[in-house]
Amino acid sequence: MNPKYESYMRLFRILFTVFSFCLLVSCSHSQNLADSTNAGCYPLPGAKVISPYNNNRGSHRHTGVDLKTKPNDPIYAVYDGVVTMSKSYYGYGKCIIIKHADGTETLYSHNSKNYVKEGEKVKCGQKIALTGRTGRATTEHLHFEVRKNGKPVNPMPLLEKLSKKTQLK
Repeated sequence: MNPKYESYMRLFRILFTVFSFCLLVSCSHSQNLADSTNAGCYPLPGAKVISPYNNNRGSHRHTGVDLKTKPNDPIYAVYDGVVTMSKSYYGYGKCIIIKHADGTETLYSHNSKNYVKEGEKVKCGQKIALTGRTGRATTEHLHFEVRKNGKPVNPMPLLEKLSKKTQLK
């Protein structure tokens, strides 16, 4: 590939990442996912990141992060919201999408069991699923995404904030 083109693409990726992060933290609605006054809940306590956001996976980029613990560990809603999807969804396997008050969506996938149904209102910290290995997964884990205006954004700033602020018992 042309070195000049590679440099432009690298710059574009950096700018896109910075822009995505700015979108995540700039929303001023009452339940902004990046608002420091809204503590939120970590989706999978005790988990570690085994695959980061935007990790190159051959023909596609990784649109979330993979969090690993043990099979059938409980997965929790990070904020209050409404379930917009709870079903098997292609490579995601059993998947849940929750829409929050500011329009941001969180996605939880590869679940072994979904406890919530489409249209259901959920609360922060509510158990919504169990970790699994459904869809295109090679080990039991939670694939977690944050979407702003339908586009994936880096969930790590949110996860880092939540891991420091919340401890589910």
